[in-house]
Amino acid sequence: MYKGVAMELLKVKKITSLEKVFPDQEPSGEGMEDVITALKKETVSFQMAYYWGGERKGRAQVQVTADDKEQVRVRSVRLVPCEYPAHMVADEDYLTTKPGLYPDLLSEIQPWGVELISGQWKSLWIDVDTTGLAAGDHTIKVDMVVEGEVLGSSIELIHVVDAELPELAVPHTEWFHSDCLANYYGVEVFSEEYWKIVENFVRTAVKRKCNMLLTPVFTPPLDTAIGGERRTVQLVDVHVTENGYTFGFDKFERWVDMCKRCGIKYYEISHLFSQWGATMAPKVMGEKDGELVQLFGWDTEAAGKEYSEFLHQFLAALKPELEKLGISEVAYFHISDEPSREQFDSYKAAKEVVEKDLEGYQMMDALSDYEFYEKGLVSQPVCAVNHIQPFLEKRPEKLWGYYCTGQYVDVTNRFIVQPGYRTRILGTQMYKYQLDGFLHWGYNFYNAEHSIFPIDPYRCTDAAGAFPSGDPFLVYPGADKEPEESLRIMLMDEAMSDLCAMNYLEELAGRDVVMKCIEPEGGEKVEFESYPRSIAYLVEMRKKVTREIEEHTSELQSPFYLVCRLLLEKKK
Repeated sequence: MYKGVAMELLKVKKITSLEKVFPDQEPSGEGMEDVITALKKETVSFQMAYYWGGERKGRAQVQVTADDKEQVRVRSVRLVPCEYPAHMVADEDYLTTKPGLYPDLLSEIQPWGVELISGQWKSLWIDVDTTGLAAGDHTIKVDMVVEGEVLGSSIELIHVVDAELPELAVPHTEWFHSDCLANYYGVEVFSEEYWKIVENFVRTAVKRKCNMLLTPVFTPPLDTAIGGERRTVQLVDVHVTENGYTFGFDKFERWVDMCKRCGIKYYEISHLFSQWGATMAPKVMGEKDGELVQLFGWDTEAAGKEYSEFLHQFLAALKPELEKLGISEVAYFHISDEPSREQFDSYKAAKEVVEKDLEGYQMMDALSDYEFYEKGLVSQPVCAVNHIQPFLEKRPEKLWGYYCTGQYVDVTNRFIVQPGYRTRILGTQMYKYQLDGFLHWGYNFYNAEHSIFPIDPYRCTDAAGAFPSGDPFLVYPGADKEPEESLRIMLMDEAMSDLCAMNYLEELAGRDVVMKCIEPEGGEKVEFESYPRSIAYLVEMRKKVTREIEEHTSELQSPFYLVCRLLLEKKK
């Protein structure tokens, strides 16, 4: 039927992972090359954009040809609704600021194939997992077949360097909201089905280089309306006795076991006081007189005697538990999220309640005001990237970065309507400024703002008009109780892979060599509010880093080097 008119009906174009394909625009193809260079244990991605010129809707089967076919995954990039794509104030570096349907969701290709919609551009997302691949060249061919005829093809060569991408060397947390999973899937918290779903979502987070997990010892007091509450996901059992409190850690231990099984390296203990100033206690449930009741919450003064005494007893019981599980050195504690200058006194009072109890433990909080660090209230500030300059000038021993809805002008972020390079540049910035970690509040927040009601993330990507679309979550809740990934989580994975590769090259050749790749002589500088805004820059920069790694690892494996090393060892 289609013989001889393939070019008229189906147009295909190979593009990078950094380009977002809008239905009414032909993608530019900027930065796309016929060879992608990668390290072992790295996932590299590209896209096959396609335009259907038929008068009626069609359907295509997707066929992959590769020597290591099991390492290749092809998904369909689907459009999602963005009713609130951007704040009223925005810079010029957005793809659009108009409401609409935009590419984000990555869905598995069904047996019946992918849709070909007349007059529209769409794309296939192609991942190559180099884990287990031999060093050398690997050819990937993707065909689109309509009624038995190949109407479009893309061929890509993946050059795998004989060196492994190391693990991420600093913590990366995307706040995990298990109550949202229980709400969406209609399961009871701590049921076997709940544990299974949670583990599915944690495994995907770890796969994409999230190595720290928010651990709800109490139900996290995050994005909750004053006087409202979120579904209880408290891991620690509390019992009220005549002499105070006793604590049960069975669920906490199961959580930690699950984390270890999935590959989590760091444990972020949920906040001990309410968000935005630490004025109140979080919701704490406990058994009293044989009945489960709420012991503390919005009506409990944060630094009051009753809650202070509870925290002393709780932390005294928790610390030996952390030691027993072998995680005390990788556990991080929070006081309150995003305190403002007006809440300095309440934050200080709350910090003083637990300061002695947590002496020697790592403590961190997201903030923007340097005074909180300067006056010793936060030892590891997690600074908003648009307020980080004072922290860089008088740098703390450890400094993290974060962004959320409030970082929308000039700086990196991951809203759905922002360019891919604006998301991926984060890894380069983290390397240059040697940040000690990165935090974001939304891996899977499927609620309206302040958790007033749950939303369907397939229909609402902005927390019911509260935040720019994409800010609340990186993954969608798939029908099979497995997460469906977004284009943005893949860009975050690439950003962290860049950081891992840069750290590896620094070990091999020194920091100066890496910085020459990032900021070549005569080229643009990478700063938080000013950086190269192009796909080509990131593609070329990462290629340089990987080539340098290949050259230096080849030198280390040369016969001359091996002989010299043997002679040195004999002298020792």
